[in-house]
Amino acid sequence: MRSDVEFCLRSDRIDRRQRSRMGKQIFILSGQSNMSGRGGVLHRRWDGVVPPACCPNPSVLRFAAASLWEEARDPLHADIDAAKVCGVGPGMAFANALLPRLPADAVIGLVPCAIGGTPIREWERGCHLYEKMVRRAREAAEGSGGGGGEIKAVLWYQGESDTSSRDAAEAYGAKMESLIRDLRSDLQLPSLPFIQVAIASGDKPYIDVVREAQLQLNLPNVVCVDAMGLPLNSDHLHLSTEAQVLLGEMLAETYVKHYLS
Repeated sequence: MRSDVEFCLRSDRIDRRQRSRMGKQIFILSGQSNMSGRGGVLHRRWDGVVPPACCPNPSVLRFAAASLWEEARDPLHADIDAAKVCGVGPGMAFANALLPRLPADAVIGLVPCAIGGTPIREWERGCHLYEKMVRRAREAAEGSGGGGGEIKAVLWYQGESDTSSRDAAEAYGAKMESLIRDLRSDLQLPSLPFIQVAIASGDKPYIDVVREAQLQLNLPNVVCVDAMGLPLNSDHLHLSTEAQVLLGEMLAETYVKHYLS
């Protein structure tokens, strides 16, 4: 009996390794702190609480900073947004909500790229953050670090850092359009789905200008999910753990509605 159990366990581990090397359905997670995740972070410490919706799953992988695939778990951006304390973001809730809607043998690959406190100008083509995102996306798709896959969508949550200046806020829409077009061109994916989150927080004077640009962005295969009204941490800037779970599930439903149905 023991040998049968050991054989089953070994077979399960082998099956997981084989599936992880199959073609993954890859999603790029990018933007700033609310994408990298501050859920459960208080006074620069993460409380370590991982809700059931964000629990690890052998079929959900993460492309680490070292360009290797590994089983995904929060904080997804710990080695990417490394200068800040990361907590729960929307990525795991998104993947776990999406997985049951995919074929039974599907493997989701998450590629974290978000960096807290970054304005849109730091994501322009030629800038370090943009070029790093493109490089990581290519490496993930081409098979670096244990099997490749197909890039299915970009999940983007950014804009809080562009709300303090009228010039920055009024330029946001055009810069966002350029980023999407450049990214699609550089990845040679002209119809790459792009799901943008409209910002929900901040006390700067031009938040409504940035939100309007996000909500009115009109490009093919670009949709917007509005985070307004989701619960915030006590800093009144970052989404709480509960909110990140809700956002992840909203992103999954949006992807299914627009790109799977």
